[in-house]
Amino acid sequence: MDIIMIPGFWLDGSSWSAVTPPLEQAGHRVRALTLPGKESKDADRSGIGLRDHVDFVVAAIDEAEEPVVLVGHSGGGSIAQMAGDARPDKVARVVYVDSAPMPEGSVINDEIPIVDHELPLPDWGFFEDEDLVDLTDELREQFRARAVPEPVGVGYDRSSFTSERRRDVPSTVICCEFPSKLIGEWIEQGAPFVREIAQMKHIEYVDLPTGHWPQFTKPTELGQILLEAVGRA
Repeated sequence: MDIIMIPGFWLDGSSWSAVTPPLEQAGHRVRALTLPGKESKDADRSGIGLRDHVDFVVAAIDEAEEPVVLVGHSGGGSIAQMAGDARPDKVARVVYVDSAPMPEGSVINDEIPIVDHELPLPDWGFFEDEDLVDLTDELREQFRARAVPEPVGVGYDRSSFTSERRRDVPSTVICCEFPSKLIGEWIEQGAPFVREIAQMKHIEYVDLPTGHWPQFTKPTELGQILLEAVGRA
């Protein structure tokens, strides 16, 4: 199986390096993407928007001979969702790592401060306590050292979809900050931010209690969950 891995904000393809070994050992072909404008801290990010990142993933899907599994962390989950919408016949499953399908017309995060026309990793005080669970001082230092600013448009552009068929694509939501039980309660309450999840036809939830960056805080456990999810694709 071809597995296309999409990093979240401020991260490149190498951020998956501790997660991919069990997938590769099982014989899967893993492609961890570095999205446009995130090649380095000095890369040109001007003019790059959400659609550019989606199109980059769609191009990777088109290069695969068989249907793929998309794995997206955080904002990368939204990019995976939009790519799956563009190619529903070529995506066997979308795995959302501490992420979830977002409603049409929403943004990934327009609260991140813009600094010098880009979105650098904010101070840790910007994040909720739930985000930072298990992210030790050492891991925080490593994260900040590797962090690449995000293009403004990726955080601020609104999502758009082409077909209701996106809801037919099987999906796995890996719940880290908030347990799956809480997501179920939000759906029952009709919360607007989960209305897209509520309309998915084939969705499963897997709990992995930790903070927002399980590829750093629980890489072994995340790798095993991904392996199992790919096996169901």
